Amino acid sequence: MDSINTAHQVASFLLETEAVKLRPEQPFKWSSGWNSPIYCDNRVTLSFPFIRSYIKQQLAELIRNHYSEAEAIAGVATAGIAQGALVADYLEMPFLYVRPEPKKHGMGNQIEGRLLEGQKVVLIEDLISTGGSSLKAAEAVKAAGAEVIGMAAIFTYGFAVAEENFKKAGIPLHCLSDYNALTEAALENGYIPESALETLADWRKSPETWGA
Repeated sequence: MDSINTAHQVASFLLETEAVKLRPEQPFKWSSGWNSPIYCDNRVTLSFPFIRSYIKQQLAELIRNHYSEAEAIAGVATAGIAQGALVADYLEMPFLYVRPEPKKHGMGNQIEGRLLEGQKVVLIEDLISTGGSSLKAAEAVKAAGAEVIGMAAIFTYGFAVAEENFKKAGIPLHCLSDYNALTEAALENGYIPESALETLADWRKSPETWGA
């Protein structure tokens, strides 16, 4: 897998499907309260069969290359569930998914599916921002007696805080595409003018204070 070409192709697909929207002059408001020139919802790609298949295949290849000892795939709810199921099916591996917290009724499960003691698990996410929710899911899998050998995601903003969080948790993270590839593809394909690059770079440096 040529990671540079893959990163550019995935970024182009995210822009083409409008899974990613760039709006430097009219920022979005995230649930965290941050102002952002970018909004990303990779679930949109599921509606495009060719692109859906491409992402599935590239995630599967990433897992083969970096997590060859994997024994099960776990999707992080909610956006990682469909992606994880597609990848697990492609690799013919067991699949499960992890809720943000245990259910309030029934069996009170946080993990849905059959998870075995000591099983080597790769978690699938659609998007990495700070890494908080992803690592919370990893902790749930560990608490259930399995081993989290890494995480794979479609896209990462590349925030320093996320890199630090994954490093502290001791969990390797590999993503198909990132913010640098996205801005390059956006400029190349005419989604943004060159004058927007500085604004987009400034946001990535300090997203919590940008536009305040």
